[in-house]
Amino acid sequence: MSTLEQLYAQAEKRRADNQLPYAGAVSPAEAFELLQLDPRVRLIDVRTRAELDWVGRPVIGDGQYVHIEWTRYPGAVPNQDFIRQLAESATPDTPVLFLCRSAARSKLAAIAATQAGFTHAYDLLEGFEGDKDGQGHRKTVTGWCHRGLPWIGA
Repeated sequence: MSTLEQLYAQAEKRRADNQLPYAGAVSPAEAFELLQLDPRVRLIDVRTRAELDWVGRPVIGDGQYVHIEWTRYPGAVPNQDFIRQLAESATPDTPVLFLCRSAARSKLAAIAATQAGFTHAYDLLEGFEGDKDGQGHRKTVTGWCHRGLPWIGA
């Protein structure tokens, strides 16, 4: 197991190497370690309610998992209340790890949070389900589920 300092240093290195406009990026395993080591960390799942209902969600410590849709289902309408809802679950200095299906919306959420003054906004690389394999299936190549981290199915 890594230390908090090592985990945040790796996230910062990814920020610098990739010129990310937010605090950094963490792998699924690093995110899980951060959640275990620091009870202040919040995992912000930005997928739709439908995705949670149909696909599943991570299982982590009490109060650390927060669901805030980036876009609303149906229609993929942007959630105009995203930052307000984030502020109800975290302070600007709370470490927040943004998670989506395959790490696309999570990057956008990290950018928006940073622009709103959240100084410890991180993208969770690979997402919950990860990339598609050769047959078009997810959860088999990358992602929270593929990495064997705790989750509950739909």
